[in-house]
Amino acid sequence: MNELAEDKVNHPSHYTSGKIEVIDFIEDQNFNYHRGNAIKYICRAGKKDKSKEVEDLEKAIWYLQREIKRLNEEERSWNHI
Repeated sequence: MNELAEDKVNHPSHYTSGKIEVIDFIEDQNFNYHRGNAIKYICRAGKKDKSKEVEDLEKAIWYLQREIKRLNEEERSWNHI
């Protein structure tokens, strides 16, 4: 494999446009599934497919809404104890 060719499995270009890969940041910050996916979609918005930039941001919102719902449910369950 050409060393300059994009590694679409291990280092896809839509996740490696900065100094660190998105997954490294997510793991370093110990984000849970919902928060990590929101960050992933925000960071890659428009980079994988420019025509799907809004869709990527909508997916990020969807994951954030799920996380907010989870936190609200968790808070309600603690209030019942």
